[in-house]
Amino acid sequence: MFSLAAMALVAACAAPAPAPPAAAAPASPPRNPPCNADAARFTVGQSFTPQLEAAARSRAGALTSRMLKPHQVTTMEFVEGRLNIDVDARNRVTSVRCG
Repeated sequence: MFSLAAMALVAACAAPAPAPPAAAAPASPPRNPPCNADAARFTVGQSFTPQLEAAARSRAGALTSRMLKPHQVTTMEFVEGRLNIDVDARNRVTSVRCG
């Protein structure tokens, strides 16, 4: 009888079973691929039009685009998914770059 009571006492003092490990945090959604300016180089030398801008943005995989005229004041922040289209005074594309 004493041993049965002792076993009950020991069992009551035992630590609870460890909790199962927490589930892993869900993976973050995939990022959009970065802009690829090389794919938009076909525009260099052409007259800038909204249609050309849309085609360049699409081929480059850019989320946004902007036309930059000579000496135009711009913000300097780097935006990974933005295509910058530089034009000359006659609105001909001179270069394309991401950021």
